[in-house]
Amino acid sequence: MSDANQRDASDPADQWLAAQYEAYPYPKREPREEARRLVVGSPGHLREIDHWVFGAARPRSRPLRALFAGGGTGDGTIMLAQQMATAGRPGEVVWLDRSSAALKVAKGRAEARGLTNVVFEQGSLLDLPNGRLGQFDYIDCCGVVHHLPDPAEGLAALVSALAPGGGLGLMLYAPHGRTGVYMLQDALRLLAPPDEAPAARLELAKRTMRHLPDTAWLKKNPYFSDHIEGGDAGLFDLLLNPRDRAYDITALATLLAGAGLTPSCLMEPARYRPSLWLPDPKLRARAGGLGWLGEAALAEALCGNMKTHVLYAARSDAMPAAPDALAADAVPIAREMPAPDLADRIAPDATLPFLFEGFRVPIALPRMAAPILRLVDGQRSVGEIDAAMADRLDPAAFRRAWGELFQALNPVNQLLLRPPA
Repeated sequence: MSDANQRDASDPADQWLAAQYEAYPYPKREPREEARRLVVGSPGHLREIDHWVFGAARPRSRPLRALFAGGGTGDGTIMLAQQMATAGRPGEVVWLDRSSAALKVAKGRAEARGLTNVVFEQGSLLDLPNGRLGQFDYIDCCGVVHHLPDPAEGLAALVSALAPGGGLGLMLYAPHGRTGVYMLQDALRLLAPPDEAPAARLELAKRTMRHLPDTAWLKKNPYFSDHIEGGDAGLFDLLLNPRDRAYDITALATLLAGAGLTPSCLMEPARYRPSLWLPDPKLRARAGGLGWLGEAALAEALCGNMKTHVLYAARSDAMPAAPDALAADAVPIAREMPAPDLADRIAPDATLPFLFEGFRVPIALPRMAAPILRLVDGQRSVGEIDAAMADRLDPAAFRRAWGELFQALNPVNQLLLRPPA
């Protein structure tokens, strides 16, 4: 997803960014690869949008109008459009970006999949307040805001196009997990100044990487591979981008509040809850008294491996109600891995291990988690699962076990609720 949405001709960084994304559309993608895989991630996943943005209450039959602002080569756009098409969900996905090179790639990917629910618009997200594109139920802006000349203006532009009751999916850089990146950016600004041609800068960056001292912090940071596996576009975007800022969670919350937004979910919620992996009861008690933002800040500072913050957000005065996972008519659904497969991965000690960028956390599950998960198919309601478990758990015991199971797997974004038809 591209960051090429700045449009101030008097701003040199804007001109350099525009040249960057024409020369190296990001991320590197080939339309012919669509036949063998769908790139899936967060934000922008249909099941996440249903659950975290709309509280599993917006009917599936209601057309969804989505915007990918800074759509780049189309990862998020293609993912959501394909998921909607596969599920027979009505609506359209609008791709918006300034880069003509990215437009060519994104269009080619949509054509390779035969998608007819994508609309392509070339332009800047900063022009959204003019109303030309109308309003959207969901707006996705992944990896863009932190490159804008005025991030607050960018968020305000996005909110101006948000329909009542709608929500946003955002990704912004985080500082601690990007340790080493900004040091190399500083070095490359000296060796390969941003006013030089992109190809010349890239050649100098490659030379620098070949001779990078072992003491360089980027070499010690295991959470990055874009400069190694992402081709020229990945290396350029990571180390040569002329405007790049990172936000810790406290600064991000301030930025969101200035736009009248509140997170409905920090992805994954469990990552931001230090009580999950702090065994010391005194430390847990201290952490529990910090409030959600204090807990999130503590988790970010202690773990040190968050290189981005991915979140869903809504207008602060119109936050979606949290769905009731205990309601008999609630329909649980796995996000991506089928629930029976999750059941097969449960360890003998009734834990399910999750890896958060090198940080392994065992999630404790109730004793009957496996048989319950094998009944979760996105069709059965909680009441129907309860009935199917009647020979093993009485209703009260099932309710306790199901509540514990959902509270364990929902914060790691594995179990969500499906909205009504």
